[in-house]
Amino acid sequence: MTYVRPKFRHPALPKNDLGYTMAYYEGALSTLCAGCGHDSISAAIVQSAYEMNIEPHKLAKLSGIGCSSKTPTYFLSNSHGFNSVHGRMPSVATGANLANRDLIYFGVSGDGDTASIGMGQFVHVIRRNLNMVYIVMNNGCYGLTKGQDSATADRGSKNKSGHVNLFDNIDLASLAIELGASFVAQSFSGDKAQLVPLIKAAMKHPGFAFINVISPCVTFNNNVGSTKSYDYVRQHVEATGTIDFVPAADEIHADYSAGTTETVALHDGSLLQLHKLAQDWDPKDRLSAMNAIKKAAAEHEILTGLLFIDPDTKDLHSIINTTTTPLNTLTEKELCPGNGALDAVNAGLR
Repeated sequence: MTYVRPKFRHPALPKNDLGYTMAYYEGALSTLCAGCGHDSISAAIVQSAYEMNIEPHKLAKLSGIGCSSKTPTYFLSNSHGFNSVHGRMPSVATGANLANRDLIYFGVSGDGDTASIGMGQFVHVIRRNLNMVYIVMNNGCYGLTKGQDSATADRGSKNKSGHVNLFDNIDLASLAIELGASFVAQSFSGDKAQLVPLIKAAMKHPGFAFINVISPCVTFNNNVGSTKSYDYVRQHVEATGTIDFVPAADEIHADYSAGTTETVALHDGSLLQLHKLAQDWDPKDRLSAMNAIKKAAAEHEILTGLLFIDPDTKDLHSIINTTTTPLNTLTEKELCPGNGALDAVNAGLR
């Protein structure tokens, strides 16, 4: 058996504006379990990058350790990639972003990689508002070590071995909003129509964009009693609304028969159009978003869609006032201006 994709593709496959087919954005064949929700998320990432006309060499994908962190192998094989240490992906992403701000940074993590060993780094990458997309493929268990409950497993849920989880879960979406994340969304791996526009919007958001994706583990956590199973999620999903992502300069078409529609303009002129379904929820109000999540949880519902966005956010480079020129392109003359410049700095401190 081979895990290398065949190179032949039908010559009439459609191409994007860059002249690439969807195949150019794919990766190796997945070695995950058949039916794994992570593969659906990878497919959504491929479709998003293809439709957004992203040049793969201008995107860097980073991950930690776990089933989810294997997935960058399965998408965007022509992009930069770095598989880091368990729970340490955010610090690697921070260093890379500071060195070259011109790339799109795409971090992939899991509920163990983020909510347990990597929680400290997750907190600080939010606090610094690093300009990156951070996707958690959340299955509520440790798939690589035989399905033990993770920190995101709901209290009372039952794993494959019959063990009932006794502890409250860590709600990553709610936590991200409370910690100050400027873009927070939640979705389901089985809802590609919702997930693709969320990923597109996250890539255009000028700051930390977090997407928590419920992604059932078909081997260890897709049983009766699990709150992360396909059946449970499908029966308990409550969407905030339908979402359209409109790239800059494209003609805008919107046709909604009922409800309210809110348009959020991003920095580059792209638009997010939200046809709101959830009541008493404002996507630009942090407290409103948190209340909506808590209300849904109390009713045993999983709230999905764009939960919160700050359209006026400033990323890490703006906060610390770095040069607009990527650091990795600066010459020695610019980095070491000489004794005269140092004397002037010292004189200013006297």
